[in-house]
Amino acid sequence: MGFTLLSEAFRPGGVIPRRHTGDGEDLSPPLTWSGVPAGTKELALVVDDPDAPSAEPWVHWVIYKLDPAAGGIAEGVPPKSAPTFPAGSLQGKNSWGSVGYRGPHPPRGHGVHHYHFRLFAVDRSLELAPGLEKAELLRALEGHLLGETELIGTYQR
Repeated sequence: MGFTLLSEAFRPGGVIPRRHTGDGEDLSPPLTWSGVPAGTKELALVVDDPDAPSAEPWVHWVIYKLDPAAGGIAEGVPPKSAPTFPAGSLQGKNSWGSVGYRGPHPPRGHGVHHYHFRLFAVDRSLELAPGLEKAELLRALEGHLLGETELIGTYQR
């Protein structure tokens, strides 16, 4: 079994519970990973919505410097650039311009939106500042990826 990302909150392709959306408590969902590629020094996660009515996918979460040995992220990561958990992690900016997780909140009547949780395995510890935007993080990862996995959840209003 390869590099995988799962959540106990929703199954792959399933509906993201209200608790983890802008209509609910807006808590980041719990995530677990397995099959991390050999040689991985850290992980980075980007969550975005390519179904959003915007020129680029709407970014919901950017978190990086994740310890691959941790095996996952608990629910409800605090919205701080250097949160208390996961230990050593940093968070970047979402499309609202704030730091941390912001859950699904698509326009009413816009249909089903697909939220892509993409986890990247990195071959070295990257010296990155907190508060990066998605594009900045992805540029920093270029040439250092050992693998990538994705979990997709859905939500509509």
